[in-house]
Amino acid sequence: MGTATEEHDVHVDGDPADEWADSAPPPAGPVANLAACLVTAGVGAAGAVAAVALGLGTPAQPGAGLWPLAVSVAVVVLSLAQVLIGRRGGDGEKFSRYSWLSLAGLATLLGLVALLPVIGFEIPSLLLSVVWMKFLGGESWRSAVLYSVLVVGVLYAVFVGALGTNVPHLF
Repeated sequence: MGTATEEHDVHVDGDPADEWADSAPPPAGPVANLAACLVTAGVGAAGAVAAVALGLGTPAQPGAGLWPLAVSVAVVVLSLAQVLIGRRGGDGEKFSRYSWLSLAGLATLLGLVALLPVIGFEIPSLLLSVVWMKFLGGESWRSAVLYSVLVVGVLYAVFVGALGTNVPHLF
C-alpha cells in the first residue's frame, strides 16, 4: 500500500481521424464542387416551383406547399452561399464506388414514396429501414431488423397515435 500514485502511459497507435483521412477518397476539386453547388441549387429551385404549385396558403392557414417552399429556398440560399464563400473550406471527395450508395438510398426512398399511398407507411418504412441499415449501413441482420421494427413503431406512435396525422397506414 503505497501513497504514491502510479501514472500509466497511454499509448495511442494513431489518431482515428488521421486513419480515416488516409482512407478517404481524393479531393474532387473546384469544378466538381461548383457543379455540386449548382445541382443542389437547381434541385432547390425545382422544389420551390413544385411547392408553389401545391399552394402556399397564408400564415394563418398554411397550404401544402408552404413548408416545402421554405426548405427549397433554404437549399437554394445555402447552395449559392457555398458557391460564393465555400471555396475557403476543404474540397469535397471525388466520386468512388461508395458514392453509389447515396443513389441506392435515393432510389429506395422513392420506392417508399411510391408504395406509401398504396399499402400505407408501415411495410414500406420497415423495408426501407432494413435496406438502409443492412445494405447501406452494414449492420447485422438481427440489428437491422430489430432497429427497423423499433423505428417504425416509434414513427407509428408519434405520427398516428400521438399526432393523429392523416398518413396512409394499414393498422
